[in-house]
Formats: sequence, C-alpha cells, structure tokens
Amino acid sequence: MNRCNTLTFASTRTRGAWLATLACLALLGGAASTAATAQTVAATGLARTFPANALRGTLNFQDRTTALLNGNAIQVAPGMRLFSPQNALVMTHTVQGKPLKVNYVTEASTGMLLTAWILTPAEAALPRKGSDTETNVRFEWDTKPAALR
Repeated sequence: MNRCNTLTFASTRTRGAWLATLACLALLGGAASTAATAQTVAATGLARTFPANALRGTLNFQDRTTALLNGNAIQVAPGMRLFSPQNALVMTHTVQGKPLKVNYVTEASTGMLLTAWILTPAEAALPRKGSDTETNVRFEWDTKPAALR
C-alpha cells in the first residue's frame, strides 16, 4: 500500500513546460536579488538625518556604564543605542577605549547618553552645534586689535 502520492509527468511535453517555467522563475529571482542589492547600496549611500537636538562630540567608552564625552564623564543610559556609519547597531564593548567622532542625544531628565551615531568623514566635515570649541574665558589680547598688541 502506497500512501504517498508521487508526482508523475504524463508526457515529455508537460515536463518541458515545467522545466521552462522553473527556468524563467530562476532568471526572475536572480534579477530581483540584483535590484534589491542595488537598493541597499543606494540606501547606505544617502546622507543620514539626525535629530535637531543632536550635538557633535568625541565619545570614548570606559566601561558599560560610563563614557567620556568631550573629555567629561557621562553615564550611559540603560537603553543606549550606538549606530555605525551604516546605521547598524554597535555593541559598546567592541569600541571600548577608542575615541569616536559622533552625533549624540542625551536624555533630558537624567542627562544620560541615550543615542549616538558614529560619523563618516563626510558627515564629520559638516558643521553641527557642539563641534565648535568655545570658552567663556576672555583674555585682554582677545579684545585688543592686532595693531595695538
């Protein structure tokens, strides 16, 4: 007693039609995967958008809970996300001890580091708040014209 129904081809004409259909599907599948690859490459080549409140700085992770942001210690939020230049998540222990040029957002209520994006050289070249160094100390020679110095 055979309980398994086996697929049998009635004639070579039917078998040829099936093979032609499978060949067409294989060709279409290859073309679709090429288009998907092109979309992925184009998507990663586009400029990323950052939140309006994101600032620029240099980030250096010390351990899982603390980091140095522009040389100052900052606590890392429990749900902190670090994105690579390709927008993939990066585990912080893999970049521990390495200074990174980033755009970052801190949590408003606690001041903890919430999200950071590792920048490409092209993104780092664009001006952004926090990237310029300002001091609140003025010296006498800052106010005098160069001719009087």
